[in-house]
Amino acid sequence: MLQTHPDVSKKLQYRPLDDIDRRIVAELQNDGRLPVVELATRVGLSPTPCLRRLQRLEARGVIARYAALVDPKMLGLGIQALVEVTLEDHSEAVVETFEAAIRQQPEVVACFAITGEMDFLLLVQATDLDAYSAFALRTLLRMPGVKGSRSSFIMQTVKSDLAWAPQGPTDIRRR
Repeated sequence: MLQTHPDVSKKLQYRPLDDIDRRIVAELQNDGRLPVVELATRVGLSPTPCLRRLQRLEARGVIARYAALVDPKMLGLGIQALVEVTLEDHSEAVVETFEAAIRQQPEVVACFAITGEMDFLLLVQATDLDAYSAFALRTLLRMPGVKGSRSSFIMQTVKSDLAWAPQGPTDIRRR
């Protein structure tokens, strides 16, 4: 069974956001580089209370981190694949070893423990098919505990929005 670190479980406790907090999160997802003064104007607060709310959202783990979203193709990463991985068994040692190994692989940009026939789902990016093949055959399938994998290549991105949709119940009904 996978265990969650105690600090992480504190962050996972759900606490509803009020309308202003949702607007702060939405604005920062659109532009994470907004100065606090501009953010405050957009959400209808003065800068000091806005900064306090922002700091509280960061401390609670609602805002986990700030990052720039890049276009993989512009970085020469022409291949993206969703890779389902099956482990030989689900012992704590096997799972921890696999997770530690995956964290070290730059080709793996996301890894999810999933339900169903497979144990993990990876998002892998590579420059081309040869680079992906080298990763899959020489690295992934040789990791201790890996029983097998199945790859699906992304042909077209229809939607790629990593932002949370900060809508209250009334916002959803208006659509």
